This record gives sequence, C-alpha cells and structure tokens, in this order.
Amino acid sequence: MLGPMDEYPIHQVPQPIAWPGSSDRNFYDRSYFNAHDRTGDIFAITGIGYYPNLGVKDAYFLVSRREGGKYGGSGDTQTAVHFSDAIDQDRINQHVGAYHLEVSEPLHKIRIAFDETEGIAADLTWEGLFDVVQEQPHIMRTGNRVTLDAQRFAQLGTWSGSLAIDGEEIIVDPATWIGSRDRSWGIRPIGEAEPAGRPADPPFEGMWWLYIPMAFDDFAIVIIIQEAPDGFRSLNDCTRIFKDGRVEQLGWPRVKIHYRSGTRIPTGATVEATAGDGSALRFDVESKLPVPIHVGGGYGGDSDWIHGVWKGEKFTERRTYDMTDPAIVARAGFGVIDHVGRAVCTDSSGIAKEGWGLFEHGALGRHDPSGFADWLTVAP
Repeated sequence: MLGPMDEYPIHQVPQPIAWPGSSDRNFYDRSYFNAHDRTGDIFAITGIGYYPNLGVKDAYFLVSRREGGKYGGSGDTQTAVHFSDAIDQDRINQHVGAYHLEVSEPLHKIRIAFDETEGIAADLTWEGLFDVVQEQPHIMRTGNRVTLDAQRFAQLGTWSGSLAIDGEEIIVDPATWIGSRDRSWGIRPIGEAEPAGRPADPPFEGMWWLYIPMAFDDFAIVIIIQEAPDGFRSLNDCTRIFKDGRVEQLGWPRVKIHYRSGTRIPTGATVEATAGDGSALRFDVESKLPVPIHVGGGYGGDSDWIHGVWKGEKFTERRTYDMTDPAIVARAGFGVIDHVGRAVCTDSSGIAKEGWGLFEHGALGRHDPSGFADWLTVAP
C-alpha cells in the first residue's frame, strides 16, 4: 500500500502513509473553504476530504445566491455539486473526479478548479492574508468513547479567478472576494451511521457552537467556542494574529447571539473580548447571507449528502434547493449555519475597524444561557 508520499520524510508511525495511525473508521483528513464578495449576494463553500478507513474520498461545491442580487439565479437558491470516488494513494495530487485542489505554496496559496460539471465550473486561487492559526485540539466524548478528536488550522485570505453557473461567468476579484479556510484531520463522525449500541446515559441534549474567523486590515481573528446545554464551555479558543505573525489570545469572551424572532437563525452577534494588555475589545458581527451547511454541504444532519458515504466510483450529482420551501426552512434551524460575515471591532479607545469573513453558528437542542429549554424552543 505504498504511494508517492512515502518518498518523503513525513512518517509519524512505522507504516505506509496510506495507513492512518488510528484504525477508527471515522478517521478523516479534509479541507474547507468559503468565498464571498462582501455584498451578501453570493456565498460559495467548498471542500475535499479523504476517509482512508472507509476507502472513500469526496468533494463538494455549494453556492448560494440572493434573490435580486447581481449574480442572477432563480431566487433564493442553494446549489450543490457533489463528487465521490474510491480513495487512491496519490494524495499529493488531491482530486475527486473533475475536482482538483493544488497546493501551490504550502500554508499560503491554493488553487481549486473543476471543469463544467452539471452546469457549474470553477477556477479559483486562494492567497493567505495572514499566517495560519493553529487551533486548540478539539475533543468530544460520548460516554467512554472519543467521538471527535481533531486538529485544525485556520486562515483568512483573498480569492481570484472565476465561477461559471449555468452559462453565467462570475469574475472573482481579489480586491473584494475574501473568505476563510481550515484544514482538519483526526476523528469525527463520518460515513454511514453506525449501530447505536446502548443509549447514551445521560442522553445527548444538544450543543452550542460559534466560529468567527474575520480579516481586518492589520489583523485577523479566529474565535471558536463550544458550550454544553448548561452553558459549560468545553472549547474556548480566541486568537488574534497580526500581519507580522504575532499571535495574541483574547481571553474568555462574553457572547450574545441575536436571533431572528421565532427562529434559531442568527442575524448577528456581540462578542466582548480582552486584548493581551487587558483592554476591552468588542466585535459587533452581522449576517449578510445565511447558508445552512447541512443543506447540500454534507455536515451534520444533511439528508442528501454525508461526507465519507460510499456512492460508487466516479460519482457526481447536482442538487438545487429552494430556500423558501417550507420543508427546507424547517430544516435550517436544526444544524450549523455559515453566514457571509461582517464585523466591526471597537477597541478601548473607541477606534472602530471593519472586518469580513465567516460567521458560523449553531444552537442545537437545549442551551440554558440562550433560553432554549429543548430542541423546539425558539427565540422570542
């Protein structure tokens, strides 16, 4: 099971690179990217993943366009193209079918491209604006079993190139197009559902998640917070990185999510953090366009596409979702939503700076600090 990567001195265990150090079926290794032009008219999300213990690799490209925006479309739609295939050992050349990810300059420049597939094509180049941020390890357990044990790094950057959607070409100008990316690997639930075994004791009541990578002129932030139903914070990773590579922790932020009445879909958030010198920082975040990533993106609860599921060799498909369909609307609040994000950072002297990137949030099940008593409670 040797492959091209075995020529390089990168081994971590005494076996071929093709064999993960863990035999857990849920071992994964993947990339995530998002891109937008700061208008809220369009948001593209894409990624590629390898699942060696399932024998699968796959990729997806998800794009949302706002009705009445400058990028056309047939209304508030979300369109996904999915690619899946049997895994191979040449992971230096990352590809699934027509989808290719090329590492032009490690930790700085990436090219993603695929030829016209079911009416959609892309040729996009990512360039980092700041160094990557290594996030804290993310670990979750269900009973005694580790269900998530992941390492990630994140980065803010610009995009250039073009998109084509049903014959319409969209020029991606790095002067306006921006986004975030992350690389993650480890263990998390993937593929077909496993047998349940003994019911969880206590039962799973939900989780609260916040992820805000944003780029400002002279710094970027990466804020990651996860809380249990009672508000206990199991993950608190709040970092600011400057152009010169300096990294600063932002303490233990206080967060207020602003929900649309009668829903769990946020319109924004207020984050109060602390700079390294002890002074206050405030981030006022707003959503310019919400995109539920469990509707065609393959993340938790997606009924159409789950990362790592075996679809057969050389599989491709396109799915288009009407985001005004009551059935889709009903699903939207039961998963994580990625938003075109705008933020204003105000420091202790009152100086305000504008930033752009990703605002990602999910409030699933009970969360006492938010006033959500169960899975069906919504904001007043």
